[in-house]
Amino acid sequence: MELAGEDDAFAAYEARAAAGEPELAAPGVAVARTLDRARARTLAYTRRVDELVGHTDASVESARALLEAASLSREGTVAVRARDVRGESGVSTGDAERELGGVLVDRGYAVDLDDPDNVLRVVFAGERCFVGWQVVESVRDYGERKPTDRPFFQPGSMAPLDARAFANIAGAQPGAMILDPMCGTGGTLIEAGLVGATPVGVDAQAKMAAGARTNLDAYVDGDAHVVRGDATSVPFCEDAVDGVVFDAPYGRQSKIARHSLRDLVSGALEETRRVAPRGVLVADRSWREEAEAAGWTVDETFERRVHRSLVRHVHVLRSDD
Repeated sequence: MELAGEDDAFAAYEARAAAGEPELAAPGVAVARTLDRARARTLAYTRRVDELVGHTDASVESARALLEAASLSREGTVAVRARDVRGESGVSTGDAERELGGVLVDRGYAVDLDDPDNVLRVVFAGERCFVGWQVVESVRDYGERKPTDRPFFQPGSMAPLDARAFANIAGAQPGAMILDPMCGTGGTLIEAGLVGATPVGVDAQAKMAAGARTNLDAYVDGDAHVVRGDATSVPFCEDAVDGVVFDAPYGRQSKIARHSLRDLVSGALEETRRVAPRGVLVADRSWREEAEAAGWTVDETFERRVHRSLVRHVHVLRSDD
């Protein structure tokens, strides 16, 4: 799995939505034994998935030797694409493409650089090189959904790339129902809906609830629901949804409607624990104690730097019931 971004641990965790227990193998690379190809296309922080031919040390000579010794059974035309993850290995990707392309020609393959039937990926990552046939490339259309381009926009909206990753971790997939109890402009709901889940949003402000509905209508063809309501008392019965994801208001001294920030987040954690078995809480500080007090197990935490003055704390939550 060719990961995207700088936080490999976060990318590998999101990749669990499509692969069985991905393990980091080198900078920007994770390996897994099982894969749901359809789900892999929806991952935010995995760019490609390759069927591994083999791995060796990070040199063109070793990569060539590996390919020469490998059993190859692909049919059709081929092309070689090489990548130096974060520029750390210092290997010439052009040399790698020429050398390994020559091996394939020697093995009887025809090269088509424009529209090949098969792409051989050569990934140099730190001190390792991974060679494999590309089987999945994720859909990279996030630029088409910039928050500023949506019908309804408010400052502070989350980037679609991150919203997709959080929705995936929360369990968004076809047939699932994903709740955002503080949905704002609906960014996470859009991403959940685009991977096939039924998005359900709640927001305390009528303006935001209406805006989120407008945005969902613009991007999601399937069922989607938004209501005005209180995140500390959502209008759903126990175990009504499959996952929850929400971005808590920022600012330790914030006042939101009739709640203090602490009361709002604590109450929302209690309510989401009541209605969902798993979730993701994003905030500008750690809410671990409050999450555990609400009955959640904090499975993992990540710190995601947005800019110099903002670090998002991502809490991955699960129920042990």
